[in-house]
Amino acid sequence: MIKKWYFYTGLTIIIAFLSSGFKPFNLDTNSWFLVHEEDGSHYLFPSEKQEDYTNLNIPFTGNFFIGFKEAIGYRESESKYKKINSLGYLGKYQFGIETLKSIGIYNSSAFLNSPEMQEKAFIALLAKNKWELKKEIEKYEGTIMNGIHITESGILAAAHLGGAGSVRKYLKNKGKRYFRDAYGTSIRSYMKSFGGYDTSFIVADSNANIKNI
Repeated sequence: MIKKWYFYTGLTIIIAFLSSGFKPFNLDTNSWFLVHEEDGSHYLFPSEKQEDYTNLNIPFTGNFFIGFKEAIGYRESESKYKKINSLGYLGKYQFGIETLKSIGIYNSSAFLNSPEMQEKAFIALLAKNKWELKKEIEKYEGTIMNGIHITESGILAAAHLGGAGSVRKYLKNKGKRYFRDAYGTSIRSYMKSFGGYDTSFIVADSNANIKNI
């Protein structure tokens, strides 16, 4: 019995000693950082000072295509995939029913509920418009018209707003006559706001649709 008592006493001491190595004796905390809410409704960063975060590396899209499509998506719908405006235009990029049909989409409900389909539709329409306006892009890209530096991305953005035909008329008339949509947004404003992005990887395709994107 004595040997067993020594054994268990020694084992207890060893366990207590080893355990103490994983527990800090002094824990310094800032009360503002300790949050007790369990529902996730309250959250604090590790610093109360805003200036501590001024040098963070925030992703910058520059003139990359992702910046182009996200800028248009935000302008059109605040990037809301399920938005339907007062004129019946649908989704993140605000497509009309007839435009959707031209790229192979006939179910507007399925379109509204599929971000993937909407992103493919945007690419398909860009490819189709690039084909429709390839002569205009070749002729006018890099020129200055009515105070606007004409670029491929600006032309494609304007076509998304008003259609290829309206952009063609705008360029033919040297920017003096231009289309405005029902909300007063002009082709000129889109050409200016979305100019200078890299859309070179978009392949011009007269038959572009969501099935071949």
